[in-house]
Amino acid sequence: MTAEVKVEEKQVESEVVIASAVVELETTVKDVVEEEETKVEEDESKPKVVEKSSSFKEESDFFSDLKESEKKALSDLKTKLEEAIVENTLFKKKKESPVKVVEKKKEVEEKKSEPVVSEEEAKAETAEAVVAEESSKEEAKTDAVMTEEVKTDAVVTEEAKAEAVVEKESPKEEVKTEEAEVVDTKEEVKPEDAGEEKKSEAVVTKEVKAETVEQEEEEDEIVDNDIELWGVPLLPSKGAEGTDVILLKFLRARDFKVNEAFEMLKKTLKWRKEQKIDSVLGEDFGEDLASAAYMNGLDRESRPVCYNVYSVFGNEELYQKTFGSEQSRENLLRWRFQLMEKGIQKLVLKPGGVTSLLQIHDLKNCPGLFKKELWVAIKNATVALQDNYPELVSRNVFINVPFWFYASSTLLSPFLTQRTKSKFVVTRPANVTETLLKYIPAEEIPVQYGGFQRDDDAEFSNEVVSEVVVKPGSSETIEIPATQTQGTLVWDVVVLGWEVNYKEEFVPTDEGAYTIIVQKDKKIGSNEGPVRNSFKNSESGKIVLTVDNVSSKKKKRVLYRYRTKTESSC
Repeated sequence: MTAEVKVEEKQVESEVVIASAVVELETTVKDVVEEEETKVEEDESKPKVVEKSSSFKEESDFFSDLKESEKKALSDLKTKLEEAIVENTLFKKKKESPVKVVEKKKEVEEKKSEPVVSEEEAKAETAEAVVAEESSKEEAKTDAVMTEEVKTDAVVTEEAKAEAVVEKESPKEEVKTEEAEVVDTKEEVKPEDAGEEKKSEAVVTKEVKAETVEQEEEEDEIVDNDIELWGVPLLPSKGAEGTDVILLKFLRARDFKVNEAFEMLKKTLKWRKEQKIDSVLGEDFGEDLASAAYMNGLDRESRPVCYNVYSVFGNEELYQKTFGSEQSRENLLRWRFQLMEKGIQKLVLKPGGVTSLLQIHDLKNCPGLFKKELWVAIKNATVALQDNYPELVSRNVFINVPFWFYASSTLLSPFLTQRTKSKFVVTRPANVTETLLKYIPAEEIPVQYGGFQRDDDAEFSNEVVSEVVVKPGSSETIEIPATQTQGTLVWDVVVLGWEVNYKEEFVPTDEGAYTIIVQKDKKIGSNEGPVRNSFKNSESGKIVLTVDNVSSKKKKRVLYRYRTKTESSC
Protein backbone atom coordinates (compact mmCIF):
# COMPACT_ATOMS: atom_id res chain seq x y z
CA MET A 1 0.00 0.00 0.00
CA THR A 2 1.50 3.30 -1.05
CA ALA A 3 1.74 6.42 1.09
CA GLU A 4 -0.75 8.15 -1.18
CA VAL A 5 -3.39 5.49 -0.57
CA LYS A 6 -2.76 5.64 3.18
CA VAL A 7 -3.11 9.37 3.18
CA GLU A 8 -6.37 9.14 1.22
CA GLU A 9 -7.73 6.54 3.65
CA LYS A 10 -6.83 8.74 6.62
CA GLN A 11 -8.50 11.68 4.94
CA VAL A 12 -11.66 9.64 4.33
CA GLU A 13 -11.70 8.44 7.94
CA SER A 14 -11.21 12.02 9.15
CA GLU A 15 -13.99 13.25 6.92
CA VAL A 16 -16.34 10.55 8.24
CA VAL A 17 -15.50 11.39 11.84
CA ILE A 18 -15.81 15.13 11.24
CA ALA A 19 -19.05 14.68 9.32
CA SER A 20 -20.57 12.58 12.09
CA ALA A 21 -19.43 15.13 14.65
CA VAL A 22 -20.94 17.96 12.62
CA VAL A 23 -24.23 16.09 12.28
CA GLU A 24 -24.24 15.38 16.01
CA LEU A 25 -23.44 19.02 16.79
CA GLU A 26 -26.12 20.28 14.42
CA THR A 27 -28.65 17.90 16.00
CA THR A 28 -27.66 19.07 19.49
CA VAL A 29 -27.89 22.74 18.52
CA LYS A 30 -31.23 22.12 16.86
CA ASP A 31 -32.55 20.37 19.97
CA VAL A 32 -31.31 23.21 22.18
CA VAL A 33 -32.87 25.84 19.91
CA GLU A 34 -36.16 23.95 19.79
CA GLU A 35 -36.06 23.56 23.57
CA GLU A 36 -35.39 27.29 24.02
CA GLU A 37 -38.19 28.16 21.59
CA THR A 38 -40.53 25.86 23.52
CA LYS A 39 -39.54 27.58 26.78
CA VAL A 40 -40.14 31.01 25.25
CA GLU A 41 -43.55 29.91 24.00
CA GLU A 42 -44.41 28.54 27.45
CA ASP A 43 -43.22 31.77 29.13
CA GLU A 44 -45.24 33.88 26.74
CA SER A 45 -48.31 31.76 27.37
CA LYS A 46 -48.05 32.35 31.11
CA PRO A 47 -49.69 35.51 32.41
CA LYS A 48 -47.36 38.11 33.91
CA VAL A 49 -47.49 38.39 37.68
CA VAL A 50 -47.48 42.17 37.70
CA GLU A 51 -49.48 44.17 35.21
CA LYS A 52 -49.84 47.90 34.88
CA SER A 53 -52.43 49.20 37.29
CA SER A 54 -53.46 52.62 38.39
CA SER A 55 -54.24 51.26 41.84
CA PHE A 56 -51.51 49.36 43.66
CA LYS A 57 -52.23 47.50 46.87
CA GLU A 58 -49.48 46.29 49.17
CA GLU A 59 -49.51 42.60 49.95
CA SER A 60 -49.43 41.01 53.38
CA ASP A 61 -46.12 40.07 54.99
CA PHE A 62 -47.64 37.28 57.08
CA PHE A 63 -46.49 33.84 55.94
CA SER A 64 -49.97 32.39 56.41
CA ASP A 65 -51.41 34.94 53.92
CA LEU A 66 -49.06 33.91 51.10
CA LYS A 67 -50.04 31.70 48.21
CA GLU A 68 -48.55 28.21 48.12
CA SER A 69 -46.23 29.15 45.26
CA GLU A 70 -45.09 32.23 47.20
CA LYS A 71 -44.46 30.17 50.33
CA LYS A 72 -42.30 27.77 48.32
CA ALA A 73 -40.36 30.65 46.72
CA LEU A 74 -39.70 32.17 50.14
CA SER A 75 -38.52 28.83 51.54
CA ASP A 76 -36.23 28.27 48.55
CA LEU A 77 -34.72 31.73 48.87
CA LYS A 78 -34.09 31.24 52.59
CA THR A 79 -32.32 27.94 51.84
CA LYS A 80 -30.08 29.55 49.21
CA LEU A 81 -29.30 32.48 51.49
CA GLU A 82 -28.52 30.26 54.47
CA GLU A 83 -26.13 28.16 52.39
CA ALA A 84 -24.43 31.22 50.88
CA ILE A 85 -23.82 32.87 54.25
CA VAL A 86 -22.70 29.73 56.09
CA GLU A 87 -20.39 28.57 53.25
CA ASN A 88 -19.09 32.11 52.71
CA THR A 89 -20.16 32.22 49.04
CA LEU A 90 -22.56 35.17 49.20
CA PHE A 91 -20.27 37.55 47.30
CA LYS A 92 -18.42 34.98 45.16
CA LYS A 93 -18.72 31.66 43.42
CA LYS A 94 -17.79 28.46 45.21
CA LYS A 95 -14.07 27.69 45.24
CA GLU A 96 -12.90 25.08 42.76
CA SER A 97 -11.58 21.87 44.28
CA PRO A 98 -7.87 20.90 43.89
CA VAL A 99 -8.97 18.10 41.53
CA LYS A 100 -10.35 20.66 39.09
CA VAL A 101 -7.13 22.65 39.28
CA VAL A 102 -5.11 19.51 38.40
CA GLU A 103 -7.47 18.75 35.52
CA LYS A 104 -6.94 22.29 34.19
CA LYS A 105 -3.19 21.74 34.38
CA LYS A 106 -3.48 18.50 32.40
CA GLU A 107 -5.62 20.18 29.77
CA VAL A 108 -3.04 22.92 29.33
CA GLU A 109 -0.21 20.34 29.01
CA GLU A 110 -2.18 18.36 26.42
CA LYS A 111 -2.91 21.50 24.40
CA LYS A 112 0.76 22.50 24.43
CA SER A 113 1.94 19.02 23.44
CA GLU A 114 -0.50 18.65 20.53
CA PRO A 115 1.53 20.72 18.02
CA VAL A 116 4.72 18.69 18.80
CA VAL A 117 2.95 15.38 18.24
CA SER A 118 1.49 16.59 14.98
CA GLU A 119 4.94 17.67 13.76
CA GLU A 120 6.50 14.27 14.55
CA GLU A 121 3.69 12.48 12.73
CA ALA A 122 4.21 14.73 9.72
CA LYS A 123 7.94 13.91 9.68
CA ALA A 124 7.25 10.20 9.98
CA GLU A 125 4.88 10.42 7.01
CA THR A 126 7.59 12.31 5.13
CA ALA A 127 10.08 9.51 5.76
CA GLU A 128 7.58 6.92 4.63
CA ALA A 129 6.91 8.90 1.49
CA VAL A 130 10.65 9.04 0.73
CA VAL A 131 10.97 5.24 1.02
CA ALA A 132 7.98 4.83 -1.28
CA GLU A 133 9.62 7.17 -3.75
CA GLU A 134 12.82 5.07 -3.79
CA SER A 135 10.81 1.93 -4.48
CA SER A 136 9.04 3.59 -7.34
CA LYS A 137 12.35 4.66 -8.86
CA GLU A 138 13.65 1.08 -8.97
CA GLU A 139 10.54 -0.23 -10.72
CA ALA A 140 10.42 2.50 -13.35
CA LYS A 141 13.79 4.20 -13.74
CA THR A 142 13.06 5.49 -17.24
CA ASP A 143 9.84 7.16 -16.32
CA ALA A 144 11.17 10.46 -14.94
CA VAL A 145 7.84 12.19 -15.16
CA MET A 146 6.11 9.62 -12.96
CA THR A 147 8.96 9.85 -10.49
CA GLU A 148 8.50 13.62 -10.29
CA GLU A 149 4.71 13.18 -9.72
CA VAL A 150 5.30 10.66 -6.96
CA LYS A 151 7.81 13.05 -5.44
CA THR A 152 5.33 15.89 -5.59
CA ASP A 153 2.59 13.83 -3.95
CA ALA A 154 4.94 12.59 -1.25
CA VAL A 155 6.28 16.01 -0.33
CA VAL A 156 4.61 17.31 2.82
CA THR A 157 6.99 19.97 4.02
CA GLU A 158 9.74 22.18 2.60
CA GLU A 159 12.22 19.98 4.41
CA ALA A 160 10.95 16.92 2.47
CA LYS A 161 11.47 18.72 -0.83
CA ALA A 162 15.12 19.23 0.00
CA GLU A 163 15.45 15.54 0.81
CA ALA A 164 13.91 14.60 -2.53
CA VAL A 165 16.45 16.73 -4.43
CA VAL A 166 19.36 15.15 -2.55
CA GLU A 167 18.03 11.65 -3.28
CA LYS A 168 17.71 12.41 -6.99
CA GLU A 169 21.37 13.47 -7.25
CA SER A 170 22.81 10.53 -5.26
CA PRO A 171 20.48 7.49 -5.42
CA LYS A 172 23.07 5.18 -3.83
CA GLU A 173 23.12 7.14 -0.58
CA GLU A 174 19.37 7.79 -0.40
CA VAL A 175 18.66 5.52 2.52
CA LYS A 176 21.62 6.77 4.53
CA THR A 177 20.80 10.38 3.73
CA GLU A 178 17.18 9.78 4.71
CA GLU A 179 18.20 8.30 8.03
CA ALA A 180 20.57 11.20 8.66
CA GLU A 181 17.87 13.70 7.85
CA VAL A 182 15.41 12.02 10.20
CA VAL A 183 18.03 11.94 12.97
CA ASP A 184 18.93 15.57 12.36
CA THR A 185 15.29 16.49 12.37
CA LYS A 186 14.78 14.75 15.68
CA GLU A 187 17.78 16.50 17.10
CA GLU A 188 16.40 19.81 15.90
CA VAL A 189 13.03 19.04 17.42
CA LYS A 190 14.42 18.21 20.83
CA PRO A 191 15.33 21.77 21.82
CA GLU A 192 12.02 22.96 20.43
CA ASP A 193 10.21 20.30 22.39
CA ALA A 194 12.09 21.34 25.49
CA GLY A 195 11.13 24.93 24.86
CA GLU A 196 7.50 23.96 24.32
CA GLU A 197 7.50 21.93 27.51
CA LYS A 198 9.07 24.79 29.45
CA LYS A 199 6.52 27.21 28.01
CA SER A 200 3.72 24.79 28.89
CA GLU A 201 5.03 24.44 32.42
CA ALA A 202 5.41 28.22 32.69
CA VAL A 203 1.83 28.78 31.52
CA VAL A 204 0.52 26.15 33.92
CA THR A 205 2.55 27.66 36.75
CA LYS A 206 1.18 31.12 35.96
CA GLU A 207 -2.39 29.80 35.85
CA VAL A 208 -1.97 27.95 39.12
CA LYS A 209 -0.45 31.08 40.68
CA ALA A 210 -3.32 33.19 39.33
CA GLU A 211 -5.84 30.75 40.77
CA THR A 212 -4.00 30.80 44.09
CA VAL A 213 -4.04 34.61 44.17
CA GLU A 214 -7.71 34.65 43.22
CA GLN A 215 -8.52 32.17 45.98
CA GLU A 216 -6.53 34.21 48.47
CA GLU A 217 -8.43 37.34 47.46
CA GLU A 218 -11.71 35.48 47.83
CA GLU A 219 -10.74 34.19 51.23
CA ASP A 220 -10.16 37.76 52.42
CA GLU A 221 -13.85 38.61 51.80
CA ILE A 222 -15.51 36.73 54.64
CA VAL A 223 -19.27 36.98 55.20
CA ASP A 224 -20.20 37.47 58.84
CA ASN A 225 -23.02 35.24 60.03
CA ASP A 226 -24.40 38.33 61.76
CA ILE A 227 -24.81 40.19 58.45
CA GLU A 228 -27.81 42.55 58.51
CA LEU A 229 -29.81 44.69 56.13
CA TRP A 230 -31.60 47.74 57.56
CA GLY A 231 -31.04 46.37 61.03
CA VAL A 232 -32.60 42.98 60.25
CA PRO A 233 -30.46 39.80 60.48
CA LEU A 234 -30.33 38.04 57.09
CA LEU A 235 -29.27 34.57 58.27
CA PRO A 236 -32.61 32.68 58.22
CA SER A 237 -31.59 30.24 60.97
CA LYS A 238 -31.42 33.15 63.44
CA GLY A 239 -35.23 33.24 63.28
CA ALA A 240 -35.60 37.05 63.21
CA GLU A 241 -39.21 37.97 62.41
CA GLY A 242 -38.08 40.70 60.04
CA THR A 243 -36.06 38.37 57.79
CA ASP A 244 -39.13 37.14 55.92
CA VAL A 245 -40.27 40.75 55.42
CA ILE A 246 -36.95 41.71 53.81
CA LEU A 247 -36.77 38.62 51.61
CA LEU A 248 -40.38 39.05 50.47
CA LYS A 249 -39.52 42.54 49.25
CA PHE A 250 -36.81 41.15 46.96
CA LEU A 251 -39.06 38.31 45.81
CA ARG A 252 -41.93 40.66 44.96
CA ALA A 253 -39.57 42.98 43.12
CA ARG A 254 -38.64 40.00 40.90
CA ASP A 255 -42.09 38.40 40.58
CA PHE A 256 -41.16 35.61 43.03
CA LYS A 257 -38.40 34.29 40.77
CA VAL A 258 -36.03 32.89 43.36
CA ASN A 259 -32.76 33.09 41.44
CA GLU A 260 -33.40 36.64 40.24
CA ALA A 261 -34.40 37.75 43.74
CA PHE A 262 -31.25 36.15 45.18
CA GLU A 263 -29.04 37.91 42.63
CA MET A 264 -30.80 41.21 43.37
CA LEU A 265 -30.15 40.77 47.08
CA LYS A 266 -26.46 40.00 46.48
CA LYS A 267 -26.08 43.05 44.22
CA THR A 268 -27.75 45.26 46.82
CA LEU A 269 -25.41 44.05 49.56
CA LYS A 270 -22.40 44.50 47.29
CA TRP A 271 -23.60 48.00 46.27
CA ARG A 272 -24.05 49.02 49.89
CA LYS A 273 -20.55 47.79 50.69
CA GLU A 274 -18.95 49.58 47.73
CA GLN A 275 -20.87 52.82 48.33
CA LYS A 276 -20.41 52.60 52.12
CA ILE A 277 -24.12 53.19 52.64
CA ASP A 278 -24.03 52.09 56.27
CA SER A 279 -21.95 55.18 57.07
CA VAL A 280 -24.04 57.64 55.02
CA LEU A 281 -26.25 58.51 58.01
CA GLY A 282 -23.28 60.14 59.73
CA GLU A 283 -22.34 62.33 56.76
CA ASP A 284 -23.07 66.07 56.74
CA PHE A 285 -24.39 67.51 53.47
CA GLY A 286 -25.21 70.98 54.80
CA GLU A 287 -28.54 72.80 54.76
CA ASP A 288 -28.68 73.76 51.07
CA LEU A 289 -30.82 70.77 50.12
CA ALA A 290 -32.93 70.67 53.29
CA SER A 291 -35.96 72.15 51.49
CA ALA A 292 -35.51 69.94 48.42
CA ALA A 293 -36.69 66.79 50.23
CA TYR A 294 -37.85 66.12 53.77
CA MET A 295 -39.89 63.74 55.90
CA ASN A 296 -43.19 65.16 57.17
CA GLY A 297 -46.18 63.41 58.74
CA LEU A 298 -47.82 60.01 58.22
CA ASP A 299 -50.27 58.67 55.66
CA ARG A 300 -53.52 56.86 56.41
CA GLU A 301 -51.61 53.59 56.98
CA SER A 302 -49.14 55.30 59.35
CA ARG A 303 -46.38 55.25 56.72
CA PRO A 304 -43.81 58.08 56.88
CA VAL A 305 -44.30 60.59 54.06
CA CYS A 306 -41.37 62.04 52.13
CA TYR A 307 -41.88 65.24 50.13
CA ASN A 308 -39.60 65.99 47.17
CA VAL A 309 -39.76 69.64 46.04
CA TYR A 310 -38.09 70.32 42.69
CA SER A 311 -38.76 74.06 42.49
CA VAL A 312 -35.72 74.75 44.70
CA PHE A 313 -33.50 73.91 41.74
CA GLY A 314 -34.92 76.89 39.91
CA ASN A 315 -32.39 78.89 41.93
CA GLU A 316 -29.44 79.12 39.53
CA GLU A 317 -26.88 79.50 42.30
CA LEU A 318 -28.09 76.36 44.07
CA TYR A 319 -28.38 74.54 40.75
CA GLN A 320 -24.75 75.19 39.83
CA LYS A 321 -23.61 74.30 43.32
CA THR A 322 -25.52 71.02 43.17
CA PHE A 323 -24.84 69.93 39.58
CA GLY A 324 -21.72 71.91 38.66
CA SER A 325 -19.22 69.09 39.15
CA GLU A 326 -19.04 65.32 39.24
CA GLN A 327 -18.33 65.39 42.98
CA SER A 328 -21.33 67.63 43.71
CA ARG A 329 -23.61 65.33 41.70
CA GLU A 330 -22.25 62.34 43.62
CA ASN A 331 -22.95 64.18 46.88
CA LEU A 332 -26.53 64.78 45.72
CA LEU A 333 -27.06 61.05 45.25
CA ARG A 334 -25.55 60.22 48.63
CA TRP A 335 -27.74 62.89 50.25
CA ARG A 336 -30.79 61.22 48.65
CA PHE A 337 -29.69 57.80 49.91
CA GLN A 338 -29.23 59.30 53.37
CA LEU A 339 -32.80 60.60 53.32
CA MET A 340 -34.03 57.14 52.32
CA GLU A 341 -32.07 55.52 55.14
CA LYS A 342 -33.57 58.02 57.61
CA GLY A 343 -37.04 57.11 56.39
CA ILE A 344 -36.34 53.39 56.80
CA GLN A 345 -35.34 54.01 60.41
CA LYS A 346 -38.94 55.07 61.03
CA LEU A 347 -40.28 51.74 59.73
CA VAL A 348 -41.16 48.61 61.68
CA LEU A 349 -39.79 45.79 59.53
CA LYS A 350 -41.82 42.87 60.82
CA PRO A 351 -45.08 41.19 59.74
CA GLY A 352 -47.98 43.55 60.35
CA GLY A 353 -45.67 46.53 60.84
CA VAL A 354 -45.17 49.65 58.75
CA THR A 355 -42.72 48.45 56.11
CA SER A 356 -42.74 51.17 53.43
CA LEU A 357 -42.76 54.92 52.78
CA LEU A 358 -44.99 57.20 50.74
CA GLN A 359 -43.19 59.50 48.29
CA ILE A 360 -44.71 62.81 47.16
CA HIS A 361 -43.05 64.61 44.22
CA ASP A 362 -44.03 68.27 43.82
CA LEU A 363 -43.24 69.46 40.27
CA LYS A 364 -44.59 72.99 40.67
CA ASN A 365 -42.12 75.45 39.07
CA CYS A 366 -39.75 72.57 38.41
CA PRO A 367 -36.95 73.37 35.91
CA GLY A 368 -37.75 71.97 32.48
CA LEU A 369 -36.03 69.30 30.42
CA PHE A 370 -33.36 71.76 29.29
CA LYS A 371 -31.77 71.28 32.73
CA LYS A 372 -30.32 67.96 31.65
CA GLU A 373 -28.09 67.53 34.71
CA LEU A 374 -31.16 67.56 36.94
CA TRP A 375 -32.99 64.90 34.95
CA VAL A 376 -29.94 62.69 34.64
CA ALA A 377 -29.62 62.88 38.44
CA ILE A 378 -33.33 62.06 38.82
CA LYS A 379 -32.92 59.05 36.54
CA ASN A 380 -29.84 57.81 38.40
CA ALA A 381 -31.50 58.23 41.79
CA THR A 382 -34.72 56.56 40.61
CA VAL A 383 -32.88 53.53 39.21
CA ALA A 384 -30.62 53.20 42.28
CA LEU A 385 -33.58 53.39 44.65
CA GLN A 386 -35.55 50.89 42.57
CA ASP A 387 -32.68 48.40 42.43
CA ASN A 388 -31.40 48.69 46.00
CA TYR A 389 -34.49 49.60 48.05
CA PRO A 390 -37.12 47.21 46.66
CA GLU A 391 -40.70 47.54 47.86
CA LEU A 392 -39.78 50.20 50.41
CA VAL A 393 -41.98 52.78 48.67
CA SER A 394 -45.72 52.10 48.63
CA ARG A 395 -46.47 54.80 46.06
CA ASN A 396 -44.88 57.66 44.16
CA VAL A 397 -47.42 60.48 43.90
CA PHE A 398 -46.56 63.25 41.43
CA ILE A 399 -48.47 66.50 42.02
CA ASN A 400 -48.64 69.85 40.20
CA VAL A 401 -47.54 68.00 37.08
CA PRO A 402 -46.86 70.19 34.02
CA PHE A 403 -47.58 68.95 30.49
CA TRP A 404 -43.92 68.46 29.62
CA PHE A 405 -43.55 65.97 32.47
CA TYR A 406 -45.20 63.29 30.35
CA ALA A 407 -42.32 63.58 27.88
CA SER A 408 -39.77 63.16 30.67
CA SER A 409 -41.63 60.16 32.05
CA THR A 410 -41.25 58.38 28.71
CA LEU A 411 -37.49 58.89 29.01
CA LEU A 412 -37.48 57.29 32.47
CA SER A 413 -39.85 54.49 31.54
CA PRO A 414 -37.27 52.10 29.97
CA PHE A 415 -35.31 52.08 33.23
CA LEU A 416 -38.29 51.19 35.43
CA THR A 417 -39.89 47.84 36.12
CA GLN A 418 -43.60 47.36 35.51
CA ARG A 419 -44.18 46.99 39.24
CA THR A 420 -42.51 50.35 39.90
CA LYS A 421 -44.64 52.01 37.22
CA SER A 422 -47.79 50.55 38.77
CA LYS A 423 -47.08 52.60 41.91
CA PHE A 424 -47.02 55.95 40.07
CA VAL A 425 -49.88 58.40 40.62
CA VAL A 426 -49.90 61.61 38.55
CA THR A 427 -52.17 64.58 39.13
CA ARG A 428 -52.60 68.07 37.73
CA PRO A 429 -52.53 71.25 39.92
CA ALA A 430 -56.33 71.49 40.23
CA ASN A 431 -56.58 68.09 41.93
CA VAL A 432 -53.63 68.17 44.33
CA THR A 433 -55.52 68.23 47.65
CA GLU A 434 -58.15 65.76 46.53
CA THR A 435 -55.48 63.32 45.36
CA LEU A 436 -53.41 63.62 48.52
CA LEU A 437 -56.48 63.05 50.66
CA LYS A 438 -56.79 59.56 49.20
CA TYR A 439 -53.55 58.62 50.91
CA ILE A 440 -52.97 61.18 53.69
CA PRO A 441 -55.41 62.52 56.29
CA ALA A 442 -56.10 66.26 56.13
CA GLU A 443 -54.39 66.95 59.46
CA GLU A 444 -51.17 65.43 58.08
CA ILE A 445 -51.18 67.25 54.73
CA PRO A 446 -49.06 70.44 54.76
CA VAL A 447 -51.08 73.63 54.49
CA GLN A 448 -49.45 74.54 51.15
CA TYR A 449 -51.04 71.44 49.66
CA GLY A 450 -54.52 72.17 51.03
CA GLY A 451 -54.25 70.36 54.37
CA PHE A 452 -54.22 71.48 57.98
CA GLN A 453 -50.66 70.56 58.96
CA ARG A 454 -48.56 73.58 59.97
CA ASP A 455 -45.03 73.75 61.35
CA ASP A 456 -44.84 74.09 65.14
CA ASP A 457 -48.62 74.24 65.42
CA ALA A 458 -49.70 74.66 69.03
CA GLU A 459 -53.40 75.23 68.33
CA PHE A 460 -54.34 71.68 67.42
CA SER A 461 -53.16 68.23 68.39
CA ASN A 462 -55.47 65.25 67.79
CA GLU A 463 -58.73 66.97 66.92
CA VAL A 464 -61.02 65.10 64.53
CA VAL A 465 -61.46 66.39 60.99
CA SER A 466 -65.05 66.32 59.75
CA GLU A 467 -66.41 66.61 56.22
CA VAL A 468 -69.50 68.12 54.62
CA VAL A 469 -70.55 67.84 50.96
CA VAL A 470 -72.23 70.85 49.36
CA LYS A 471 -74.33 69.95 46.35
CA PRO A 472 -74.40 72.18 43.25
CA GLY A 473 -76.82 75.10 43.56
CA SER A 474 -77.13 74.79 47.34
CA SER A 475 -75.48 75.95 50.56
CA GLU A 476 -74.49 74.29 53.82
CA THR A 477 -73.80 75.59 57.31
CA ILE A 478 -71.35 74.24 59.87
CA GLU A 479 -72.05 74.95 63.54
CA ILE A 480 -69.32 75.05 66.18
CA PRO A 481 -70.76 75.15 69.71
CA ALA A 482 -69.46 77.69 72.26
CA THR A 483 -70.85 76.39 75.52
CA GLN A 484 -68.40 78.26 77.73
CA THR A 485 -69.21 81.84 78.61
CA GLN A 486 -65.49 82.61 78.61
CA GLY A 487 -63.28 80.96 76.04
CA THR A 488 -61.71 81.07 72.61
CA LEU A 489 -62.82 79.06 69.59
CA VAL A 490 -60.27 78.12 66.90
CA TRP A 491 -61.16 76.44 63.62
CA ASP A 492 -59.70 75.30 60.33
CA VAL A 493 -61.78 74.95 57.17
CA VAL A 494 -60.96 74.14 53.56
CA VAL A 495 -63.15 73.67 50.51
CA LEU A 496 -61.62 71.49 47.79
CA GLY A 497 -61.40 73.66 44.70
CA TRP A 498 -63.17 76.48 46.54
CA GLU A 499 -64.98 78.78 44.00
CA VAL A 500 -67.70 79.35 46.59
CA ASN A 501 -69.03 82.18 48.75
CA TYR A 502 -68.01 81.90 52.39
CA LYS A 503 -68.82 83.72 55.63
CA GLU A 504 -68.42 83.30 59.43
CA GLU A 505 -70.73 84.48 62.23
CA PHE A 506 -71.13 84.16 66.00
CA VAL A 507 -74.74 83.58 67.05
CA PRO A 508 -75.39 84.01 70.82
CA THR A 509 -77.70 81.64 72.65
CA ASP A 510 -79.73 84.58 73.93
CA GLU A 511 -82.31 85.33 71.21
CA GLY A 512 -82.29 88.99 72.08
CA ALA A 513 -78.53 89.35 71.51
CA TYR A 514 -76.99 90.49 68.27
CA THR A 515 -75.27 88.24 65.77
CA ILE A 516 -71.60 89.11 65.37
CA ILE A 517 -69.98 88.91 61.92
CA VAL A 518 -66.59 87.25 62.24
CA GLN A 519 -65.85 87.07 58.50
CA LYS A 520 -68.10 88.85 56.06
CA ASP A 521 -69.39 87.06 52.97
CA LYS A 522 -66.77 86.81 50.23
CA LYS A 523 -65.96 84.85 47.11
CA ILE A 524 -63.00 82.52 47.55
CA GLY A 525 -61.08 81.43 44.45
CA SER A 526 -59.80 77.98 43.55
CA ASN A 527 -56.20 78.80 44.53
CA GLU A 528 -57.10 79.69 48.09
CA GLY A 529 -55.62 77.53 50.84
CA PRO A 530 -57.15 76.46 54.14
CA VAL A 531 -58.66 79.16 56.36
CA ARG A 532 -57.83 79.39 60.06
CA ASN A 533 -59.68 81.80 62.32
CA SER A 534 -60.57 82.27 65.98
CA PHE A 535 -63.16 84.06 68.11
CA LYS A 536 -63.09 84.95 71.82
CA ASN A 537 -66.60 84.80 73.19
CA SER A 538 -67.97 86.44 76.34
CA GLU A 539 -71.25 84.53 76.27
CA SER A 540 -72.48 81.15 75.18
CA GLY A 541 -73.53 80.63 71.60
CA LYS A 542 -72.16 79.09 68.39
CA ILE A 543 -70.00 79.87 65.42
CA VAL A 544 -71.80 79.40 62.08
CA LEU A 545 -69.78 78.83 58.92
CA THR A 546 -71.75 79.16 55.66
CA VAL A 547 -70.58 77.72 52.35
CA ASP A 548 -72.68 78.85 49.37
CA ASN A 549 -72.30 76.72 46.23
CA VAL A 550 -75.15 78.25 44.28
CA SER A 551 -73.08 79.39 41.27
CA SER A 552 -71.17 76.11 40.78
CA LYS A 553 -72.25 73.04 38.86
CA LYS A 554 -69.98 70.74 40.85
CA LYS A 555 -70.35 69.42 44.36
CA LYS A 556 -67.85 70.69 46.90
CA ARG A 557 -66.14 68.84 49.72
CA VAL A 558 -65.71 70.90 52.90
CA LEU A 559 -63.24 69.74 55.57
CA TYR A 560 -63.11 71.36 58.98
CA ARG A 561 -61.98 70.93 62.56
CA TYR A 562 -62.24 73.09 65.67
CA ARG A 563 -61.14 73.39 69.26
CA THR A 564 -62.43 75.31 72.28
CA LYS A 565 -59.72 76.89 74.39
CA THR A 566 -60.42 77.90 77.96
CA GLU A 567 -58.17 79.75 80.37
CA SER A 568 -57.17 76.47 82.00
CA SER A 569 -56.23 74.90 78.65
CA CYS A 570 -54.29 77.89 77.30
